[in-house]
Amino acid sequence: MQIARRRFLSGAAAGIGAAALSPRLAWAGSSFTVGGMEVTTLSDGFLTQPADFMFAPMPQDALAAFLETRGMARDANLTPPCNLTLVRHEDRVILFDAGSGTGFLDTVGDLPDALAALGVDPGDVTHVVFTHGHADHLWGVLDDFDEPFFYNAQHMMGRVEYDYWASPATIDTIAEDRVPMAAGAKRRLDLVGDQFAFFEDGAEILPGVIARATFGHSPGHMSFALADGNATAMVVGDALLNDHTAFVHPDWPIGADSDREAAAAVRAGLLDQLATDGMTLIGFHLPGSGIGHVERTEGAYRFTPV
Repeated sequence: MQIARRRFLSGAAAGIGAAALSPRLAWAGSSFTVGGMEVTTLSDGFLTQPADFMFAPMPQDALAAFLETRGMARDANLTPPCNLTLVRHEDRVILFDAGSGTGFLDTVGDLPDALAALGVDPGDVTHVVFTHGHADHLWGVLDDFDEPFFYNAQHMMGRVEYDYWASPATIDTIAEDRVPMAAGAKRRLDLVGDQFAFFEDGAEILPGVIARATFGHSPGHMSFALADGNATAMVVGDALLNDHTAFVHPDWPIGADSDREAAAAVRAGLLDQLATDGMTLIGFHLPGSGIGHVERTEGAYRFTPV
């Protein structure tokens, strides 16, 4: 695997009008190869979240001691990055997740600018593959006129995840603070309609792209192994949700997970596999460009960006 340097807007935006790009978008992409696949992460901006969104269910005394070692304030807002993954392989241009679009938070929605900076038109994308249906991963499927943004693409989602967000019952059963997200997901799934195709755990959904069930963060969350020859990498979405507690204390419950016990079990299995195999991973909310490796430490793990 060879990691290319990040492509910054100061160079990448030449010829397309840098003034039209979001002023907060510092980088356009960071690329590496998996065999014949060119894999590029793209910035969609960053979230702003209250600390309790992540930290509330954790053991508070241990959490306070841990955060002190990281120089993190317990009550400070969290600002995780949003890193989408673009894979160019043979005649396919595959985008993993669609970003937030313009209807979620002011700090996200940079994906169209990042694609433009790299010379990729939305019409070039042949497949949009979803890890799950949360707003920062799904809402970018529509443009400002409620038309599919990736208008030539087949959209692909695991059947369990799609059925959950497409069901009218979800709005009535989900936590009250997540009702807007459920309503927004259903509206977008309905509008994109027959552009969706579905798959199950273990399916090779496209050549060299294998779905892996990592349920827990959401009911049908999927990760994806990328494989070409002997080269492999893993798109983990939100199965590894941050670079602090998720690696050092993978057993701690995370407030953002819908099934916290299942999500913790998934983290433990993924971390062990990634560390054992030395596999490159791409995490949606991990720092840098989201690309890195898992290393074992004494009784835990750490994320090492590349």
